[in-house]
Amino acid sequence: MEIAHHVHRRDGSLEQEWNTCYKIYNSNKKVLSLNISNSSDEGEAPLLLCPGQRFQVANLLAHLQAAPVSGNDVLLKPYLASWDELINFMEALGPMVGLISQEIESKTSVIRNLAQKAETVSGDTFGYTSVRSMIERELEIGLVDFQKHTDSGCRTLLRLHRALLWLQSFLRELAKGSAEGERLQSPSDLCRETYRLTLAQYHTWWVRRAAELAFIAIPERPYFYQLVCVDTQAEAAVVLERVVREIGEVYERTEVALDEHDMLKLP
Repeated sequence: MEIAHHVHRRDGSLEQEWNTCYKIYNSNKKVLSLNISNSSDEGEAPLLLCPGQRFQVANLLAHLQAAPVSGNDVLLKPYLASWDELINFMEALGPMVGLISQEIESKTSVIRNLAQKAETVSGDTFGYTSVRSMIERELEIGLVDFQKHTDSGCRTLLRLHRALLWLQSFLRELAKGSAEGERLQSPSDLCRETYRLTLAQYHTWWVRRAAELAFIAIPERPYFYQLVCVDTQAEAAVVLERVVREIGEVYERTEVALDEHDMLKLP
């Protein structure tokens, strides 16, 4: 596969626009914990911070909303910040699920380290600004291999991308109510079912078995209400549906970018 088929010319005005978005996000992040900007075009009220816990659904929503930019692209810094909150979410579910979050955290570190190395060694502050700029840069320098495993940001992003679909599916199911007279499914069952339909296909038997054992220890629904600062299933559904919608926007943009460069099956 010729690299020329995958590389698009880097446009100076595009680079300037991405850098502007990047600086604005950094500026906003400094006051994020005090002034959450997670309202929506539908006029939904901003979410509030939940006292006494690391996971903050308000921060997660704000990072997700900051990630999409023009050109059907996704800024990497808020994307990775979204993962930081999702990692906090998984760690809040107990030490067994926390083992899975450690693996995901190692992948976010790969991309951050590559970005830091690019800036330190070559002075490249643009290459790892967004999903598309990262794809372009890594194709240009030959870091992506379509035949064998390399420690590229693109390969690592694909692994995060697959995990994001699982978490989106889990939160979507968790948001659903039950038919009249029926009992709500347990979060443990929902997590296991959505894992089997999404992420499990990429894992070995041993990893799948370990993951499903971890899901047994997932808390019941009232604990999730506490995590998103609500009291009822109906209130939780409103919050979770907003998160699911924003994850979907980021996921679809990433999917398109990877697919355009034949990267959805990187080894």
